[in-house]
Amino acid sequence: MENTERQFSTLNHFILWFGASISIAEIVTGTLLAPLGLEQGLKSILLGHVIGASILTLAGLIGACSGLSATASFRISFGRYGSYVFSVLNMVQLLGWTAVMIICGSKAIDGISRVLLGFENERLWCLFIGGLILIWISRGLQAIFRIHTVVVAALFLCFMALAWQVISSPVPTTGGGGEGISFGSGVELSVTMCLSWLPLISDYSRILKKPVSGTIIGVTGYFLGSMLMFSIGLGAALLAGTSEISEMLLGAGLGLAGLFIVAFSTVTNTFLDAHSSGVSAANILPGINERRVGVCVCALGTLVALFVPLSSYEDFLYFIGSVFAPLFAILLVDFFLFRRRDIGQSLNVPNLLLWLAGFIVYRLLLSTSIFLGTTFPVMCIIALACVLMNLALGKRRA
Repeated sequence: MENTERQFSTLNHFILWFGASISIAEIVTGTLLAPLGLEQGLKSILLGHVIGASILTLAGLIGACSGLSATASFRISFGRYGSYVFSVLNMVQLLGWTAVMIICGSKAIDGISRVLLGFENERLWCLFIGGLILIWISRGLQAIFRIHTVVVAALFLCFMALAWQVISSPVPTTGGGGEGISFGSGVELSVTMCLSWLPLISDYSRILKKPVSGTIIGVTGYFLGSMLMFSIGLGAALLAGTSEISEMLLGAGLGLAGLFIVAFSTVTNTFLDAHSSGVSAANILPGINERRVGVCVCALGTLVALFVPLSSYEDFLYFIGSVFAPLFAILLVDFFLFRRRDIGQSLNVPNLLLWLAGFIVYRLLLSTSIFLGTTFPVMCIIALACVLMNLALGKRRA
């Protein structure tokens, strides 16, 4: 990509990704760690985010250095047709995230409005949040960024009020109720939340004025914000004995501010999902209007949110990990170790088979308790296999 097309500043990139982390979904995931207790929960959050943010940085650098979108960069390792497969999987993932975020947001708003206003209508709140996201998408990233920045700052202040409520109260150090969770599974939840952004980050890092420093600082913004959100969720769940966001916000005395928090944190986060779905579609159909695709995905996600109940949230996160952990293990090896840049090949069958093996290994290892979680070991195994396969194929060609 030409430098003239790189118009995104490092500060804007930091704000974008810090804003992405200020999310109800991040807090909800943090509440799932309550059975670990405060100390082990915080340790799993830190370890998982260090692993996840490191991988996210490397993925962002691919787009920053090559100027390719995330899904276009898949062509380096899997060829044009292989990238189509992962573009579709990514669009499914993004559609799923759009629906999940709208459902989480509408449930939380409904809980708050029921207590404060005596009004409840979850489907109406789904439409309300979906409409706000549509406005964000239709305006475009550059046009709405000033408003986006103000909203992110306001959200941060509101969440600080919730954080203060957690910090200033005696939080139980022992695990909360609900299903038990191993330390490794706790680490994996933190890692997979970072991994869910792997197929998106290059869509934004590719237009950075300062590719390397901008990518690192942007991921740092996400790392700090996500750590905070997870910790708030963990502490609030231990303190309140509940994983219901609406009860936490009301308990913190945020009241109507809680409605603002839920609505706009959902918008600033889900906007990225819908926008990047358009970028994924453009990898399959060059010339397609990315913004219109984003609008369609948002509308479809809203419909899904209206009629499909939210269940198996953890399974959804693990599915993301099983698809994208082996994919990026292969891509990172090809890009950084073998320095491949060619995107002209039609299909790379060996790498596709290796990815399939990684997908299967990930699913098998999920049932085991590994201290570092599942993603890191799987990526190491597949990366090593990719190196050995390339060396073997190289010798064969020679």
